[in-house]
This record gives sequence, C-alpha cells and structure tokens, in this order.
Amino acid sequence: MGSPREFEAFDLDPRLLQGIKDLGFDELFPIQAEAIAPILQGRDLIGQAHTGSGKTLAYAVPMLQNIDPKQRALQGLVLVPTRELAVQVAGEFEKLARHLGVRAVAVYGGQSINVQIDRLEDPRTKIIVATPGRLRDHLERRTARLESVKFVVLDEADRMLDMGFIDDITDILRTVPRSHQTALFSATMPDQIVRLSERYLRSPVTAFVDSDELSVDTVDQKILQLDEDDKFRTLCSLLEKDLVSRGLVFCATKIRADRLTQALQANHYDAMAIHGDLSQRQRDYAIHAFRTGKTGLLIATDVAARGLDIPKVSHVINFDMPEDPSMYFHRIGRTARAGKKGVAISFLTREDWDVFEGIRRMTSATLDEIQAPVVPGLNIPRLHLPSRPFGGPGGGGFRRERRYEPRGRRRNPSRW
Repeated sequence: MGSPREFEAFDLDPRLLQGIKDLGFDELFPIQAEAIAPILQGRDLIGQAHTGSGKTLAYAVPMLQNIDPKQRALQGLVLVPTRELAVQVAGEFEKLARHLGVRAVAVYGGQSINVQIDRLEDPRTKIIVATPGRLRDHLERRTARLESVKFVVLDEADRMLDMGFIDDITDILRTVPRSHQTALFSATMPDQIVRLSERYLRSPVTAFVDSDELSVDTVDQKILQLDEDDKFRTLCSLLEKDLVSRGLVFCATKIRADRLTQALQANHYDAMAIHGDLSQRQRDYAIHAFRTGKTGLLIATDVAARGLDIPKVSHVINFDMPEDPSMYFHRIGRTARAGKKGVAISFLTREDWDVFEGIRRMTSATLDEIQAPVVPGLNIPRLHLPSRPFGGPGGGGFRRERRYEPRGRRRNPSRW
C-alpha cells in the first residue's frame, strides 16, 4: 500500500482539517506523507528534508492532533536555531490551530521577556516554539514549565549544533518527562546529529526525502565567471535584463551585505539587508517588505536567512559563494518552492573554484555557464567591497588572489 496523498487520509480532528484547508493545503508533500502517520502513532522520528519541503506541517499536524485543550499546561515544545524561524513556525501553528482554541508562543531573544511571559500565562497556550538560549532563561526564571510536555521537536538540528546550542539542548531535554515523544529534523546528518538521535530518540522511524541527491531539480542553475570588482556592475545588469521580480542575494559578511545594499539603493534599486547586526524590528520589517513585494531585493547573510520561509522567490543570486559547498544547496532551495521553477545565478571568481568543484561533485545537475548581459546606456561604476574572510565561519584572515587553472574545465582567457 502506497503513502497517503491527502490530509483526509488521516483521522484528524475536523477543526484541524479545516485549519489545513484554510492554509490552502491539499496534497501532501513527500516529507508529510512519510512522517505524519508514524508521529500520530506515537513513534519517535528522524526526518531529513531540504528547505521548503513542508516539514513544519509534518510535525505540527500530529502535535496539534494530540494536544489536550482542557489540560492547562505546555504540552508541545519545538526548538529552533533562530528568532525568525521561531516566529515563522509559531505562526504556522497559530494558523493551523485557529479552530481548535489552542495557541502557540514564539520565545526568542531580542523580544521583551515580559511580553513572552504574558503569552505563556494565557491558558490557551499549549505549545512553545523557542530558541534554546531564551528558553533556558525562562526555565531559570520558572516562567516556563516543561513537566507536562509530551512531544518535543528539534527542528534544523544541524544548524543548532553549528551555532553551539548542544549544551542548551541537553539541559532543556533534562527538564522534559522521559516518556515524551521526539521528532528530529535536519537537512544534513553529520555524526553529531546521529549521536544526538541515539541518545534521545527511542527506536526512531526514519523519513529521508531527497537525501541522496542534493540538487534542486526545478532550479535553473547558472554560473558566471568574473573578477571581484565587476560583481556589482554585473548584478545591476542582471537586474535590468533577467526579470528578477523577487531576488534573494547572498553575501559572505554583514558589512558586505550592508555596502551592497547601500550601493543598490544609491542606484535606485529597491533593496534591503538582513543580517545578525540588525535589530529584531529591522529584520522583521525587511522580511515583511520582501514577502509583501514592497522591496524586490533582500541582501542576506547565511545565518540570517537560514530557515526563512519566503514564498515566490524568483531568483537566488550568490553574489559571494559560500565557504561550504553544502550551503550552496540550502541557498538555492529558497527558490523553486512547492514544485515551482526558479533561477539560481552564482558569481565565480578565481578563489571560488575549489568550492565550485565541491558543488559539482555533490550533484548531477547541470550548471550552465552564462556571460554578463550587456545593457546599453547602463552606467554603473565598479564597487570595491571589504575582502571576504576565509577559513570557514569566523575565519582567520582574508582571501588572496590565487591564479591557477581551474581543474577539469576549459580556461576562458578573456575571463581568467
């Protein structure tokens, strides 16, 4: 018997089913088809799926199905790595539960803790969606109690480990009853995630979707070779010629994102930056402006953009290539959501070739080389940005020019 195709296949509360329909969902995404049934049955689960795969509903639907609205206590806990993801996931719960009389609260740093305390004291609040650091603050203040929690989700677990939250997660899980059910979702499965699952999950079911192939089939992937100082002019040419209706542009550092945003604005392009040095209000405003079409360009760093669910992104532009080849796939997964098509354009300078070779080894997709478009009358100066760091996150220096022949590829003398 095959996997279910529609939410009606599960014996769900009609009020919850109405909430799903209100959101416009009908057919199940693959991760939902694989994960919902075992979670409803009380099984622990490890889920692996890429960004935009619909994993929030994969755990939110069974969690809400099993919540007892008459019990005045927190019953569900979702741990996430970032403030933006906490707000996004809590919002999904609120929409799904609108007919159930159940509330979910986002708990994260950067917002008044007193506001969060008031929401936690609401008798309708049964689910908490939290970043680990702020949840520990609430536990120490005794303003959040987890002794009645029966369902725990670790969402974007690999990212939480990358950000150093493992000790916080361990301390939080010690306060939850041993009998709780756990679901762990991660885009990648490094050794640390495997060890975490072995420690906290009991005979888990696995739901791996697209885990063997990292390419995104519905993304038209292009590369463009150029010199560092030509990036800005090339980006502006693409904006003029490539019909970028809603573009997500990735930069290596916060200062490069700021400088690029300022240069775009000075040349009359609607652009906003999002990175970790902005206040929560500034970040929320930028995301809202992008989602609603008030701005057509969001200039982002990886940390700020990870986990954001932004619909209708027409283009992802890698202004700076990531240090880690796997991050490339997280980036381009921001477009081509829910089966729609999208475009990813990556700027390659000499020092990016090793990363690009790593990307090509990880996918069978075709990455077509294109040339910078020529736009008559477009007079854009070169933009000199601060150098990119190297050596991974928090790297210890700056890139130097490296002149060498790219391996396994015909050299284009006019560009290299």
